[in-house]
Amino acid sequence: MPDWLKNTVFYEIYPQSFYDTNADGIGDINGITEKLDYIKWLGCNALWINPCFDSPFMDAGYDVRNYKKVAPRYGSNRDLYRLFSEAHAKGMKVLLDLVPGHTSDQHAWFKKSSLPGQNAYSNRYIWTDSVWDYPDEYHCISGRYSRNGNYMVNFFSSQPALNYGFKKITRSWQLPCEHPDCKATRKALTDVMRFWLDRGCDGFRVDMADSLVKNDDGDKSGTGAVWAEVRSMMDRDYPEAALVSEWSNPRLSLKYGFHCDFYLNHEGNGYYSLFRDNSPQDGQRSFFSSLGRGDISKFTNDYMPMYERTKDMGYISFLTCNHDTPRMSKDFDEAEMKLAYSFIFTMPGVPFLYYGDEIGMRYNGGLTSKEGGYERTGTRTPMQWNRDMNAGFSKAPPEKLYLPVDTSAGAPCAEVQSQEGGSLLNTVRSVIKLRHENACMQAGGPLEILYAEPHKYPFVFRRGNMLCAFNPSRSFVKAPVPSKGTVAFCAGGNAVLGESSIGLPPQSCVIVKQ
Repeated sequence: MPDWLKNTVFYEIYPQSFYDTNADGIGDINGITEKLDYIKWLGCNALWINPCFDSPFMDAGYDVRNYKKVAPRYGSNRDLYRLFSEAHAKGMKVLLDLVPGHTSDQHAWFKKSSLPGQNAYSNRYIWTDSVWDYPDEYHCISGRYSRNGNYMVNFFSSQPALNYGFKKITRSWQLPCEHPDCKATRKALTDVMRFWLDRGCDGFRVDMADSLVKNDDGDKSGTGAVWAEVRSMMDRDYPEAALVSEWSNPRLSLKYGFHCDFYLNHEGNGYYSLFRDNSPQDGQRSFFSSLGRGDISKFTNDYMPMYERTKDMGYISFLTCNHDTPRMSKDFDEAEMKLAYSFIFTMPGVPFLYYGDEIGMRYNGGLTSKEGGYERTGTRTPMQWNRDMNAGFSKAPPEKLYLPVDTSAGAPCAEVQSQEGGSLLNTVRSVIKLRHENACMQAGGPLEILYAEPHKYPFVFRRGNMLCAFNPSRSFVKAPVPSKGTVAFCAGGNAVLGESSIGLPPQSCVIVKQ
């Protein structure tokens, strides 16, 4: 386990929307390098950069054409090497986004795989034996190439699935995981990882980490064996590199070798109940909504068993948002976001802050889909730095921007909020600072639930000698929890601290050092 993860807060960067240094309307690697001081000032000491590799961008870079080449629109490999170096000089780490499950259909491997006749890449992807063999249980594409067969895809038709084998063989064209060609796919994966690790990358966030081996069993043992092999390689040759999974099942992901696993927004799970439980049928029931209709037990019943079972194996990572989900600003106002983000940065594990969430950037749901984004496009708009042209994102004409900036009245920006003491930006910065200053509030610090009653507020828990209490509701609430001590952080009003209880005003939180 890399020791640096213990006190790390990640900042997720969607590179095409972060900062444009050459006025072409698209963010670039040099733009990230120029903004490292801002990220560090915010309190984030590590980056996760969404895919920046060469791609036709049918899925915003999650369709890789060349794993070892930076997309020209972002700059060059040399620019990325410089980013690694500059980040390290500032005490920061950089994770790249690894897409191991599929490539672009324009990748050199796939072009060779799609040819008729056998070659070294024929089984690099999953093909049926005949173009007329179109099994209903798999997503396959027909009739596009001269090879007599259909190829399996993971999402879009331009994303052919790489062949790591099948755990259960049900068709003649399915290969076992130990087939030499499936082993060659695993070797190609580690070769890509070594390429970037040797050049200064500090690890990877892994896309769709649980889906490599097809027809896998319930414990994903086939896919797990791939990652256990990868982890063995990393422990031996790159022991300080980190591996973060998009899996949302820490019992399995951490068991198979990942250091951290995302706690994703899946309908009905604990994360969803905190921030995203807003349906047309039942209305807003998120715990951190000020309407006060949430139920904290939905979170604790889901999260605590996972936490207790895996806390000695690795870390569960909370996210403020990511490039695939609507920003919290879609449903929450600034006061609600202050409490939600403060909560995220007080929890165990290694947290991730999505660019722009620190200022409450708005979700723009009315945009035309860009590069396969569809409804996700509204979360991927350019970072709003200041009140200059294009919110300081780019000097290109507005019509050339990757996506439009928010020009509505009161659109948030980092420069203005940095100068306002009670802003969302400075609230986020303060709670992250407190986390860095107190080991008990970092990734591996203890967690004890003190008050979490169904359909009641507040939620009170302890991290070492830090008492944390949250009341998102619009009412004053009390809990029978001794709370005397020194206030280390608060938002929304002053708590009433007592020998046998704690009282919180509406929409407030407090962290008390005891």
